[in-house]
Amino acid sequence: MAALATDARVFVSYGQFTEEDADIRELAAQIHTLLTEVVFVDDAWKRFFARCEPMAVNDIGYSLEPLENHDASAFMARIAAVDIIWPSHRLMDDDKARQAASRVVELLGQDATWWTNHDVECGAVNGITPAFDSLIAGTNGEYFAIALQVADD
Repeated sequence: MAALATDARVFVSYGQFTEEDADIRELAAQIHTLLTEVVFVDDAWKRFFARCEPMAVNDIGYSLEPLENHDASAFMARIAAVDIIWPSHRLMDDDKARQAASRVVELLGQDATWWTNHDVECGAVNGITPAFDSLIAGTNGEYFAIALQVADD
């Protein structure tokens, strides 16, 4: 996951849950932690979010849409490599992003569940920050992986 992060744009979190058989609630809590620790505290972003509070855990959970397991790797690589405001701008090498994302998806396994703040069918995004953002989060009930890109125009 660390290979997918870029300074001040793509943030990642990963680890093992302390609860057994963790589900969407625990995953949303990990997303909340990432938002709190990185996006709302990071020097590059706190000037934008100084008067904002991170979205509540329940609201994060409600904003997530399921993502098919076979789509997770490509979606994660896109979050890491392609600027969400200027798609022609690359944040990292596409091949490097694809390789790292494929490895993450492989490690979580075929039974992992994946979530995003995008409604893949209609193209809408349920923002979880006051700026532009794109999120993917996955879990196999024991481990989790989260990638979040934040941008401001």
